[in-house]
Amino acid sequence: MSSHPREYKGLTLTVSFDGERCSHAGECVRGLPKVFDSTRSPWVNPDAASATAVMGVVERCPSGALQYRFGNGAKSERPPRGASVSLVPGGPLRLRGELRLLLADGAEAVATGTRLALCRCGQSARKPFCDGAHATSGFDDPGALGLELSPKASPAALPAAPALEVRVRPDGPLKVAGEFQFLDGAGRVLGVSREAALCRCGASRNKPFCDGRHREAGFKAG
Repeated sequence: MSSHPREYKGLTLTVSFDGERCSHAGECVRGLPKVFDSTRSPWVNPDAASATAVMGVVERCPSGALQYRFGNGAKSERPPRGASVSLVPGGPLRLRGELRLLLADGAEAVATGTRLALCRCGQSARKPFCDGAHATSGFDDPGALGLELSPKASPAALPAAPALEVRVRPDGPLKVAGEFQFLDGAGRVLGVSREAALCRCGASRNKPFCDGRHREAGFKAG
């Protein structure tokens, strides 16, 4: 599970990085190469651009591996009003909202924040987090829903609370509870749900939903 993030302190912002959660989407190095440069040590320099620019790029990090806070310790990133689960074609589940990731029998969250990228190909070495393994594993899923859900709603129509709870079932699916939107890879709303069991073994024939095929596949993951 998630390790202790490393912090990079600037005059205005402190940026933290949790390598366990990184899905290698590359939004940071493409967005602000002066601030985020993986060939440099330390690789993050929060003072190399304006605080507004750094905040904007950090908030585009889909996995939540990057976070920021102001120098006085106050966190300033607010969750979007409506929670969402995006189905990335051939890639992970990207969640946004006020998020809590828990183990099946745990009450304490093992990861929190406004952004998560969770493996659905079954090949990540850092399950339940995506590590980019889908790019070389041959995982090929269009990122669509196979059934009709509740009528679509705008983000403003969704409740701001409570947090979206994601519970990791041992050797099984992700149980998501709390009202949220399903989005496709382009950000289009596919439907609204309050509860779902989502495949993370890559073998379901009813993706993104679990159909129990993880048992036949011999899927093993905490």
